[in-house]
Amino acid sequence: MTDIYDSLTLQSGQTLSNRLCKAAMEENLAEAGQTPGEALFNLYSAWTKGGPGMILTGNVMIDPTAMTGPGGVVLEQGSLAEDNARERFQKWAEIGKSGGAKMVMQISHPGRQVYASMGTEAVSASETKVTLDGPADNMFAPARALSSDEILGLIKRFADTAHQAERAGFDGVQIHGAHGYLIAQFLSPLTNKREDEWGGSLENRARFLLETVRAVRARVESNFIVAVKLNSADFQRGGFDVGDAKLVVDWLGGEALDFVELSGGNYESAAMMGLAADGRAQSTKEREMFFLDFAKDIAAAATMPIMVTGGVTRKDTAEAALSEGVDIIGLARAMAYNPNLPNDWQEGRNLNTNIATVNWKNKALLSLANMALAKEQLNRLGAGKSVKKNQRPLLATLAQQLRTIGQTKRYKAWLKDKELNGV
Repeated sequence: MTDIYDSLTLQSGQTLSNRLCKAAMEENLAEAGQTPGEALFNLYSAWTKGGPGMILTGNVMIDPTAMTGPGGVVLEQGSLAEDNARERFQKWAEIGKSGGAKMVMQISHPGRQVYASMGTEAVSASETKVTLDGPADNMFAPARALSSDEILGLIKRFADTAHQAERAGFDGVQIHGAHGYLIAQFLSPLTNKREDEWGGSLENRARFLLETVRAVRARVESNFIVAVKLNSADFQRGGFDVGDAKLVVDWLGGEALDFVELSGGNYESAAMMGLAADGRAQSTKEREMFFLDFAKDIAAAATMPIMVTGGVTRKDTAEAALSEGVDIIGLARAMAYNPNLPNDWQEGRNLNTNIATVNWKNKALLSLANMALAKEQLNRLGAGKSVKKNQRPLLATLAQQLRTIGQTKRYKAWLKDKELNGV
């Protein structure tokens, strides 16, 4: 049986001696100017000391006007020339690699999943809107369809950001094509209603992803890791499904890609938060390796390593997944609650990780609360504090909303200053 500490060589020649990886999670801990700072340095220092084989950062945005949240990091062409930004990005990369892990930057564009409070225009494959239950439906504004020229411009932005990440010392990038973000919006027939070369058939809907992978690979060295995060399914009737995912993974096999991470869901169907199809919170047993069944099917035909993320909290679950054909295991929220998890498992300690969850009826609020609980732990680690033992979901959610309000004001002022100075 494959062991979680066996070596795995990627197509770029990079080697992972530990198949447990800190998978991407939105930290929203950027400094003013949307750059990494002390909070992110502290957080990633805690994680790299924990012993993962690879660290995937949270979303780093390719466009300052398209953010998943106001506390996110932005890296675009020219970013490294601004003030001390290059030093900050280099320090972030150095900290992530200091424990022997590969440091991979997740690069992303949210498309229509931009909060209306951000004050920026939402764009997507087609004119659509994120639809949620109750008052939460007002969180997102309608998105307009991108023109063909704008699509080509965004492909270039992904490549620019990858090149900047390489210059800053990162080992690779992961192109985010899951969770309902822009690339996933092109892949899904629910959000891609186009009738040109970017829509219609799955081959056309996958064109944006494939062209982005090619553009990124063309801008970086051959030993630089290039990966993709892909939905195994949207978990919405008529959406991107596992059959589509298998075909896309097959097409990606023709590219110089190091691995594909499988996840699922979007803001309207938050499977990535461990919710069942009917929106209820799942039991621990149900949550464990939520996407494993989908991954086993896809991995059987994949030519590149497959990584799975989806609620792994127990060592025996990770080992079972590797025995089923998965190559890399992502630990996301589990490492927010125990940043030393890989080391603990190697030494036979803390083999199960308890993660706080809520069971509120409203799906949108439930997802917000579960994310707020994880972010509370990330904020504590970023402040150099220990993990909180007893959390209160309502207080954590309110605190996160207040934090977001403050970050939104700061972000809008920064964006206005950029516009006034023609940056």
